[in-house]
Amino acid sequence: MTDVTEQNRGTEGETPTMRKAQAARRGGGDPGSRGRTTIADGVVEKIAGMAARDVDGVHAMGSGISRTFGAVRDRVPGGTTKSVTRGVKAEVGEVQSALDLEIVVEYGVSIADVSRDVRENVINAVERMTGLEVVEVNIAVSDVKLPEEEEEEPERRIQ
Repeated sequence: MTDVTEQNRGTEGETPTMRKAQAARRGGGDPGSRGRTTIADGVVEKIAGMAARDVDGVHAMGSGISRTFGAVRDRVPGGTTKSVTRGVKAEVGEVQSALDLEIVVEYGVSIADVSRDVRENVINAVERMTGLEVVEVNIAVSDVKLPEEEEEEPERRIQ
C-alpha cells in the first residue's frame, strides 16, 4: 500500500509544502504580496468626483464661490483644471478612505434620494477601483439650482 505522503513527494523527496517554502525563498509565491501600493488623496478625489457627477439630480460640485473661482482659473492660459475634484475632499489611509462632498442639486429632486444615490455611487466606484474600504461619505448640499437661474459666468478679464 502506498503512503499518501509518498504520492505527494517530488523527485527529491520534497513535499508540496517544502516546494512552496523554497519558491517563496527564491522570490516565487504570490506576486501581489511583494511590495506596497499607495493611492494618493487626489486619485480618490477624482474617482469620487466623477462618480458623484454621474448621479441624476446633481447639478454641480462645490460651492458657488469655488465654482466661480474655478471658472476664472480654468480660462487663464496655462491654468490648471481642477473641476473634477472641485467639491471633493478625501482622506486616504492604507486600507480605508473617508470622503467629504459638496454638491449643488437640481430644483425639484429629493435631496435625500440624491444624497443616497451619490453616496452609493461614490462608495462603489472608489472601492472597485482602489480596493480601499470607504468608511464614510459626508455630503453637504450647498445650493439648489433653480430653473430660471443662469449659470454664474464670471466676467472675462482677458479678451
